[in-house]
Amino acid sequence: MIAGKEIEIMDIISPDDFNSGRCFQLRGGSSATPSSSQSARKSFSNPFKSVCKPSSKDNRQNDFQNCKPRHDPYAPNSLVMPRPDKNHQWMLNKNCFPIVDVVIDPHLVHHLRPHQKEGVIFLYESVMGMRMSGRCGAILADEMGLGKTLQCISLIWTLQCQGPYGGKPVIKKTLIVTPGSLVKNWKKEFQKWLGSERIKIFTVDQDHKVDEFIKSTLYSVLIISYEMLLRSLDQIKNVKFDLLICDEGHRLKNSTIKTTSALISLFCEKRIILTGTPVQNDLQEFFALIDFVNPGILGSLSSYRKIYEEPIIKSREPSASEEEKELGERRAAELTCFTGLFILRRTQEIINKYLPPKIENIVFCRPAALQIELYQKLLNSQAVRFCLQGLLENSPHLICIGALKKLCNHPCLLFNSIKEKKCSSTCDKNEERSLYEGLLKVFPADYDPLLFTETDSGKLQVLTKLLAVIHELRPMEKVVLVSNYTQTLNVLQEVCKRHGYAYTRLDGQTPISQRQQIVDGFNSKYSTDFIFLLSSKAGGVGLNLIGGSHLILYDIDWNPATDIQAMSRVWRDGQKHSVHIYRLLTTGTIEEKIYQRQISKQSLSGAVVDLAKTSEHIQFSVEELKNLFTFHESSHCITHDLLDCMCTEDLTDDSLEKCAVSRHCQLGPQYQKSDSLKSLSMSQLKQWKHFSGDNVNLTDPFLERIRGNVSFFFQNITNQATAE
Repeated sequence: MIAGKEIEIMDIISPDDFNSGRCFQLRGGSSATPSSSQSARKSFSNPFKSVCKPSSKDNRQNDFQNCKPRHDPYAPNSLVMPRPDKNHQWMLNKNCFPIVDVVIDPHLVHHLRPHQKEGVIFLYESVMGMRMSGRCGAILADEMGLGKTLQCISLIWTLQCQGPYGGKPVIKKTLIVTPGSLVKNWKKEFQKWLGSERIKIFTVDQDHKVDEFIKSTLYSVLIISYEMLLRSLDQIKNVKFDLLICDEGHRLKNSTIKTTSALISLFCEKRIILTGTPVQNDLQEFFALIDFVNPGILGSLSSYRKIYEEPIIKSREPSASEEEKELGERRAAELTCFTGLFILRRTQEIINKYLPPKIENIVFCRPAALQIELYQKLLNSQAVRFCLQGLLENSPHLICIGALKKLCNHPCLLFNSIKEKKCSSTCDKNEERSLYEGLLKVFPADYDPLLFTETDSGKLQVLTKLLAVIHELRPMEKVVLVSNYTQTLNVLQEVCKRHGYAYTRLDGQTPISQRQQIVDGFNSKYSTDFIFLLSSKAGGVGLNLIGGSHLILYDIDWNPATDIQAMSRVWRDGQKHSVHIYRLLTTGTIEEKIYQRQISKQSLSGAVVDLAKTSEHIQFSVEELKNLFTFHESSHCITHDLLDCMCTEDLTDDSLEKCAVSRHCQLGPQYQKSDSLKSLSMSQLKQWKHFSGDNVNLTDPFLERIRGNVSFFFQNITNQATAE
């Protein structure tokens, strides 16, 4: 330390090189020092003798006798890492260096919340091999908004400057691999917490190549996208990285894909995966992630399937015997306990108290007359009848489901699909014709999808009214409008144009290099954009959209994780306003059935981590298809009908209030015998408020203005004590 600065001696500059200026041209000292300058070199290097090189093996222990921690471990609020046990010392401290406390930089500790401190300790113990002997991998599976990036930055900065044995740093170079849209975000986070002088970060893009990182001795952290990693793999293999961090690491769920193979080829023992959704589709993906961070720890894939996957999956089938259920639960608990040594999972619940109030609404929108007629026509089609009879083997039910979902968004989307299929020579004519036959006759003769009307869609009517009331009552606040489909975003964009709302858009066609700029612009207090149109599938994981305080989820996805991530964009650190979230569902349709299935999946998520499936992996029974392909036209809300509430028969104000506070909602007896609904859990809705759209005493000004087109509401308020 010199005058408050930490200096690292890299080489000795000879007087000749210094006087001639050659050392400055060559970015360092000369490779060989002339013999005539040996005395000068000796006198110059003497003050730094113990820093550069120990004088002899005998004096090495003395050089570390007075080692002190980098930061005061006894200072108030200091965060000290656990000391290694004797077994760890015996394996890794061969030189018998003294044990020194590793203390997190007080500047970072000041900003770390309790759960983040816990996370840093977990990561430190994991990569140091303290949690499992000989294993240095970890999966930080915190949900969005819990600060995974800050926890990793704290770990990197600590290990780069400190170590438990003689204070010697544990790592020199770190490789961070991330989706392309988050490369700049990672660099900004490093600058935010550590500035640009304490640690040097190199990001790879079109203008900055890996070669520059290799040639320079200044940079200790390389941040690169998964795509650029594959292009630059040969060069990156030549660099010795001591720590590897894979952000959004669930994309490594298949060990045979190029990205995973490339990362495995890098010799780096200390590996960390960051992901908010560690298990998206099946337990084999879970195995792939574990095998990446700690290779071989679960044995081979075949043995893992026999021991864990098959019993767990079989125990959750409706036909499972008691013995199979018991075995599956026991294996799931065993797997959870074992992997818990190197997997840390926290939900957003732990940071709720730091965030502003969140008012979440599930809005059941009455379908328009055209939607009802088209919906019934689709359900009566030959394709749907064949699905229900199990006569077709090529999964035509996915085509039928897709058509129904488009219709729920707006009939014009279905009209476009029919026109495209009629003009296409590649479509399966039997399936397509049997599904769409006669549908065009239902549309008006002069129907033009480009001139669609908002009254033809129940959800679009609710959306336009909702945008209008937000713009009127909260003119300084902004809206994030989310859809899973680009075609639907086109419709929503046209609505913005018609009503004169300033908007910006981010979807799969948005260049990666522009995404962070679009997000930063929207979040700026000087932005004039009222609406942010976001594709949930292509929006880039990790997007922070705290510039918006109202989020409207226009359609629903089979995978609950997709919707949860989308809704987390606005309710996270840095949000200043109360957050209003609206999920729009078309009453009585397939959208309600998908929502019920989401709840069912989330009730099973505790089996290992988060078990969820996308529609491509779902296998439907005939009974399930009958449930999906049923239109409940007379119901206010079939989801609410499944609750045995006190208000199911008489939707009066008194009964609604009783329903809202009831803690004993169970499946109604008329549904308990149905296998297709056996696993449905309504626990998330037990404490929610329930309102009929006919209720004239709604206190929420936003719901009051849209209730004319709504059949039912579910509402939940988090942090209600501070709600506006």
